[in-house]
Amino acid sequence: MPADTESSDEPVYKRVLLKLSGEALMGPAEFGIHMPTCIKFAEEMASAVEATGVELCVVIGGGNIFRGLQGAANGMERAQADSMGMLATVMNALAMQSALEQIGVPTRVQSAIPMNTVCEPYIRRRAIRHMEKGRVVVFAAGTGNPYFTTDTGAALRAAEMNCDAMFKGTQVDGVYSADPKKDANAVRYDQLGYQEVLARDLKVMDASAVSLMRDTNIPIVVFSLHKKGALQEVLSGKGTSTTIS
Repeated sequence: MPADTESSDEPVYKRVLLKLSGEALMGPAEFGIHMPTCIKFAEEMASAVEATGVELCVVIGGGNIFRGLQGAANGMERAQADSMGMLATVMNALAMQSALEQIGVPTRVQSAIPMNTVCEPYIRRRAIRHMEKGRVVVFAAGTGNPYFTTDTGAALRAAEMNCDAMFKGTQVDGVYSADPKKDANAVRYDQLGYQEVLARDLKVMDASAVSLMRDTNIPIVVFSLHKKGALQEVLSGKGTSTTIS
């Protein structure tokens, strides 16, 4: 939970997990990975970490490459399709590692599906040690199991890492009553309760992810991924966002 700070010089959060969608990595493209966009996000992370001293871990979806649900809808066996989706998240994690290391940020990728020739296996205590040493850790392959989304994987890792909050970068600057791009009367919320999000079926994260955050009492901070400096602002307790707690 955010620290009770009397001085604005003290960090609001010590350790956080940042959740990005795979689609965010597409940038202006219609498919795949747009490296200039990855580098832009890497620069946002680097400046936020440098300014706040926060320990950062990241989970990225795989929808820019392959969606398990989509594969299952097209006749593929669901567990097999989900395995392909998890492999897509590994590709995105490696791309983000490349972007971060290009700008001098030491980064480790840990996969829930062991593939030792390309990244580390997921080991909880090793991941915590990496962050304590100032490295960014990118968690890949979701939970390693089918039938779970990367939202749920992110919630699980946030709990295992003892994060103070999960930050979800989206297309808009918080949670709205409706899609603000389609409904001019949509209202943005500053604060919401976990149960309110579930009861009203607000499309923030899937229900199992929100439930896990509720059970572990870890707030979810929803902010705009595309506003320059937004991550640093919300990590400092400023800027525009919605906090679910």
